[in-house]
Amino acid sequence: MSTTTPMTASPASTYQQLRTHLATLKLTTAAEQLPAVLDAATTEGLSLTAALERLLALEVDATEARRLAGRLRFASLPSPATIEGFDLDAAAGVDPALIGELATCRYLETATNVLLIGPPGTGKTHLAVGLARKAAEAGYRTYFTTAADLAARCHRAAIEGRWAYTMRFFAGPTLLVIDELGYLPLPAEAASALFQVIAQRYTKTSIILTTNRGVASWGEILGDTTVAAAMLDRLLHRSVVLNLDGDSYRLRDHHARTDTLRRATTGTRRPLT
Repeated sequence: MSTTTPMTASPASTYQQLRTHLATLKLTTAAEQLPAVLDAATTEGLSLTAALERLLALEVDATEARRLAGRLRFASLPSPATIEGFDLDAAAGVDPALIGELATCRYLETATNVLLIGPPGTGKTHLAVGLARKAAEAGYRTYFTTAADLAARCHRAAIEGRWAYTMRFFAGPTLLVIDELGYLPLPAEAASALFQVIAQRYTKTSIILTTNRGVASWGEILGDTTVAAAMLDRLLHRSVVLNLDGDSYRLRDHHARTDTLRRATTGTRRPLT
């Protein structure tokens, strides 16, 4: 009978096998970070369980980052605006506590809508983008469009025989942002398209809608008072309405830059001799 002991894999071979296993399982971040985690396990005296937890935590973080990047790409947000970057002090009539509550995204759980109403430049789109970003960060599927683009897309879909597909697309996201209702004239069929999008999302998923016109003017905007009333009935049934007022953000920025330039010019002017 042979008394030789079976050969064991060398540490280098075991390490390569582990890298191969991680790569095969498509745990690319774990495979890349394996050397650093093994070094940390040695220098910090980590247990096998602690080292494994650290390695998998890195993979989970990378996976979540990729998923968030994908949700943000789909969301098509028009700017990097955030809730944190919104100037609450300059937004007349906006309750900071309410903005903080909306930023938790709990309104999405009850399919509550948010209507942002106010004149141009008061931060409606900034708030809408910031809330959409929060929703994407919380894991919700989100999509941003303007009222004019939505109407144009639905018009093309009707012509090309893709109406049902387009309606399913706009019904899909947990949060749909419709920006700038009332800014541009809408074609005659826009009222029907907007109504059908809102109707199919009713009590199921949330809409954030921004407009520079009060709800009493929606019949004029859409060219159909009956459809406008039906849209408002669904939007307002379960909703939060914010009326923004005050000076335009862009005008405030212009005045601030002008004041800065004036002070700089005055401060560097040489006295007359």
